[in-house]
Amino acid sequence: MPNRHVINETIAAYANAAIDGANAAGGKEAVVEIRNQMLEILGFMASNIDLRLACDDEGYTPEEREGIVKAVFGSYNEILVSLLCVMASRCDMGKLRGIYHKYEELIESKLNFNVVDVTTVVELDDNLRTVITKKAESDLGRECVLVEHIDPSIQGGIIMSTGGRYVDASVRTRFDRARIALKEKTDGGEC
Repeated sequence: MPNRHVINETIAAYANAAIDGANAAGGKEAVVEIRNQMLEILGFMASNIDLRLACDDEGYTPEEREGIVKAVFGSYNEILVSLLCVMASRCDMGKLRGIYHKYEELIESKLNFNVVDVTTVVELDDNLRTVITKKAESDLGRECVLVEHIDPSIQGGIIMSTGGRYVDASVRTRFDRARIALKEKTDGGEC
C-alpha cells in the first residue's frame, strides 16, 4: 500500500490535470462546471455503493471499469469523464473526494478566484446577485463566481460557503437557535 505522500501526489496530479484541462478548454465556466459535477458525482457515489465498488474492483479489467464510468457519467464534461476513466482504470476512484478538495484549493491558489455556493429560497435577481458577488469579492479580496442553489427548507435568508468558510443567515437556523434558547433552563426570574 502506498504511503500518504504518494497518495497526496497522485491526488494533486489528478486535480492539476483536471483544472488545467478545464481552464484551457473553457476558462472559468468550465472550471466551475467540472467542480459542480465532481460534487454531484461524490453525492451519487456516496449513495450507490455498488457503483463505487465496481469502479475500483480489480476483478474487472481496466477497460470494463472505464466502460462503467462512460455508461454512468458519459453526459458530464468530457474532461471530467476522461479523468474518471483514467482513475477507474487505475482503481483510484476512491480518491475522488480528495481530488475534489484539492481542485477547490487550486481554483483559489492557481486561478485566483473563489466559487461561492449561495443557497436561498427563491432564485436571485440580477441586482441581488450583483450585491452578493461584490460583497463576497470585498470580503475575500478576489474575484468570485456564484453557484446558486434553491432550497425552500431554509425558509428565508441566505446560506453562503466557499473554501471551508460558511455563513448561515437562514430563517431556519434562527428558529433553531430561538428554540434552543427557549428550552434552556431558567432561574425562575423574569427575563
